[in-house]
Amino acid sequence: MTAPPKTGHHTGHRPDGAQPASVPSDVERAAALRRMKSFATLLLGAMALIFLVSFALQDEYPWLQYVRAASEGGMVGALADWFAVTALFKHPMGLKIPHTAIIPRRKDAIGASLGDFVESNFLSEDVVRGKLATVGVAESVGGWLAKPANADRVAAEGAAAIRGAMRILDDDAVQDVIESLVRKHLLDPPWGPPVGRMAARIFEDGHHHRLVDLLVDRAAEWVADNYDAVTHMVSDRAPGWVPSFVDGLVGDKVYTEMYNFVLAVQADPDHEVRQSMDNYLKGLAEDLQHDPKVIAQAENIKHQVLDDPRVHDLAARTWLTIKTALLDAVDDPDSELWIKFTAAIRDFGRRLADDVELAAKVNGFIGDGAGYLVRTYRHDIAAVISETVERWDAEETSSKIELQVGKDLQFIRINGTIVGALAGLVIFTIAHLVFG
Repeated sequence: MTAPPKTGHHTGHRPDGAQPASVPSDVERAAALRRMKSFATLLLGAMALIFLVSFALQDEYPWLQYVRAASEGGMVGALADWFAVTALFKHPMGLKIPHTAIIPRRKDAIGASLGDFVESNFLSEDVVRGKLATVGVAESVGGWLAKPANADRVAAEGAAAIRGAMRILDDDAVQDVIESLVRKHLLDPPWGPPVGRMAARIFEDGHHHRLVDLLVDRAAEWVADNYDAVTHMVSDRAPGWVPSFVDGLVGDKVYTEMYNFVLAVQADPDHEVRQSMDNYLKGLAEDLQHDPKVIAQAENIKHQVLDDPRVHDLAARTWLTIKTALLDAVDDPDSELWIKFTAAIRDFGRRLADDVELAAKVNGFIGDGAGYLVRTYRHDIAAVISETVERWDAEETSSKIELQVGKDLQFIRINGTIVGALAGLVIFTIAHLVFG
């Protein structure tokens, strides 16, 4: 069976900077318990000795009758409280008297009652919401995050978490996930209709005209810079019996017409060539959306461009790039990612601390979240207490509890001895006054 955890000698740090009191160890508690038990037992022995002496001499010294009555009452009180205290943890003198050894015998019931008590009085949604409302979590957290040292600490902890995650994650598994996502969202859906719809919007709004202008400008520049290439191309394709000067005249004419044609297309936004290109592109966009043959051709192109080896290589390179970039960024406090992250933390902290509306929203989110957790899991949280107590060994649990509170319980024996002595004295005095 599992015993309750031991409490060592340690000190903590309070938020206000004050040093808390030291928590005594089990050895110190055991020594204090033995001292208190010895003192209470010694007090009982003293009462017994006084009783014997006063009882023996009361006829010779009548005033000792009061002493005898007091010591007699003290013994009765001491024995009664010794029995009561002992009965909590064990059977007095080993005698299995009913309703003794309460803690070992009722351990599970005590644990269940403690769990119910915590659930009813502490894990209440109203209690949790009320406490959070008085704390001002958002403002406190915001003020803490606004300090540069704390923002750096959060960034360092985040970097450590990223490094740990990178070490834990299996590269092949991540690549498989990326590859499956690429196939599901990029390769499996047909490209034709969505590309056609996007192209139709682009062509309808005329955004492609700049690209056409660029192509026409480049064509005009090429023609202007390649007179020899055009004329040679004409002469090379002319029949051999044509005189060379005719080839030159024809080449020059072809070049001039070509150059004038390109300039005309360049200068006229409504040129028939431009209109033909517009009509062709718009028709292609429609075919990509509705023509099965064109859609099938687009799918063939897609699979040729992104076949299985290329997709696998894309997933591998994507993950390697992300992983390398993250590790390089989190390992370098001067990296852009680190600097922007810490700046974002400080900015968020200042906004939480200064923006009343934002803080109220965050506090509301926190309250709702805590309320949901308490409302949904309060019984499970409280069950941890009862289930933990059930796993404890009964006898050792009793010893542990006695170690924690036994010293204070010995004061019951001491007080019982003193109160019993006073009560015996008062009762005897009143009886003596009444009856003589």
